[in-house]
Amino acid sequence: MNSKVRIATKEDIDAVVKIYDAIIEKEESGELRIGWKRGVYPTENTALEAFNRHSLYVCEDNGKVVASARIDQNQVPEYADANWIYDVDDKQVMVLHTLVIDPNCLRSGYGRRFIDFYEQHALEHNCHYLRIDTNEINTLARKMYKKLGYEEIGIVSCEFNGITNVQLVCLEKKI
Repeated sequence: MNSKVRIATKEDIDAVVKIYDAIIEKEESGELRIGWKRGVYPTENTALEAFNRHSLYVCEDNGKVVASARIDQNQVPEYADANWIYDVDDKQVMVLHTLVIDPNCLRSGYGRRFIDFYEQHALEHNCHYLRIDTNEINTLARKMYKKLGYEEIGIVSCEFNGITNVQLVCLEKKI
């Protein structure tokens, strides 16, 4: 694997949106269970907002974008209803949002590569508390996060990113 994670450029937006669309197509065909809805979340605007906040990152392998995520210190409002293990100042928390792997590249190590980058990025910003969320039905992501040492601390029932009846699994790790 010759992959690297880097800050996204404007030219990466189309590739990120193609990954979103490919995942949604797999969801609609029943091949994946993520909990996303076409035209609701994620959309091109999801990627553009993260890009404009300088928080959109991509994993590139041999010149092709194969994964993407938003990394920042923005804890979504739903996190207020979670029973986090670590009661720390927000400045000490880094959050990974909307991690996507091209569905044609699943189980290729890109998720682990992205999480490794995320953890290193957090340490470089003096953040030792990591938070991630995913939909309860996204068993593939939940399994990966558990394998990488993230603890599921609870589930928040909510409307999330415009999608109703989400069971939002909140995960946490101290590094």
